[in-house]
Amino acid sequence: MSPSDRTYPEESAGEFPEPPFTFADKEGREIEIRPYERDEFEAVVEMYVDFDSADRAQGIPPATEERVRDWLDGLLDGLNVVAWDGDRAVGHATLVPDSEDASELAIFVHQDYQRAGIGSKLIRGLLGHGRANDVEKVWLTVERWNHAAVGLYESVGFETAGSESFEIEMALRL
Repeated sequence: MSPSDRTYPEESAGEFPEPPFTFADKEGREIEIRPYERDEFEAVVEMYVDFDSADRAQGIPPATEERVRDWLDGLLDGLNVVAWDGDRAVGHATLVPDSEDASELAIFVHQDYQRAGIGSKLIRGLLGHGRANDVEKVWLTVERWNHAAVGLYESVGFETAGSESFEIEMALRL
């Protein structure tokens, strides 16, 4: 689907918390969601270098440290939030502006922290950060068989905007 064909819901998806904020995940860990700061680069690189290759989707995150560093160098110029367990980066979500006055969402949660409610809080924090920075339209693609991710995106207000053979495109209006 070309960006100009993408449709967005008419209604705003609702309220989202603006980071920073903390919460206890389903494992009882105190997790902080906060906007990314440049001096946190090495901790975010470390999270991605330790990322399980089975959790990579659509070729990201990259597999080698050098490629992770190059990838993050450009990505971290947009709007980013990071989930922290103490001084360990355990999740990262980003809004990457596109050419059509919208932003693409990507989210990654380290395998040791998945299924603990962190992804939902991370997305909500990112959307709150996006709204505070005048982002109005957000979209993403997800593999159609990734039912957990599709359910997560729907739970925060994303709607299906189109589908290709193996991907679903979803959109949300802030």
